[in-house]
Amino acid sequence: MAAAVRTDGGAATTTRVDPHVKILNERVVARAKARGLDALVYAPHFVRLPTIRERAERFSDDDLLVVPAREVFTGSWRNRNHVLAIGLSEPVPDFISLDGALAEFDRQDAAVLVPHPNFLNVSLDRETIAAYAERIHAVETHNFKVPSRQNRHARPLANDVGLPGFGSSYAHLRGSVGEVWTTFERAIDSATDLVDALREQAPRRVLRRSGLAHSVRGLTEFAHLGYENSWGKIDRLFLSGMEPTHPGHVAYENRFDDVREY
Repeated sequence: MAAAVRTDGGAATTTRVDPHVKILNERVVARAKARGLDALVYAPHFVRLPTIRERAERFSDDDLLVVPAREVFTGSWRNRNHVLAIGLSEPVPDFISLDGALAEFDRQDAAVLVPHPNFLNVSLDRETIAAYAERIHAVETHNFKVPSRQNRHARPLANDVGLPGFGSSYAHLRGSVGEVWTTFERAIDSATDLVDALREQAPRRVLRRSGLAHSVRGLTEFAHLGYENSWGKIDRLFLSGMEPTHPGHVAYENRFDDVREY
């Protein structure tokens, strides 16, 4: 499902993936197809895995594979280290220790990716990535939401720690989908195929669009951080009660009490 097809009718040798988007609906799917993508990785904030998986399945079809994933917030609110896990079979909450999260990802044979390294106080830094490099499968070298300066620093970081890169739109807004993508040099027909490609460090290229419209969309996506860190955070902390992905939520049955940090 969702693998590109060559004009001669054979199986594709490349697959275009946007490895991290936060939104998913009919218009997002239409835009992804119009941009020539073969797959999206859907990993919204503060949504439990069963809900993500159900929604991803709903929007997958023969032309676009939607893969469920979780961007887990390890650490506390003051010092959050985001880690993207693809291929989880069981739910993992936010606000647990980085060691606890990585141990759980390893137990489930998930692919472990580092999004937006060194970005503000929500990312793994160079020293942490180097220390855990054997348990990480890729480092993001181009994130559409962050400033260009940040992406320029991410590329040598990935090289320094000896890990392959990946690029994503990190789309919180529909217009960002397909502005940055990763092309894998193999056919990817399922979530398992994508996890295997990442864990095996399969060859890939990070590509992006260019031009004025691309730049304007990037600024708009970055400006969305203002909403996330003002009203969005107030709503989560004070108006909506316990986050669905809090380790103390009944859905996690106290399984993560020994590694929770919040």
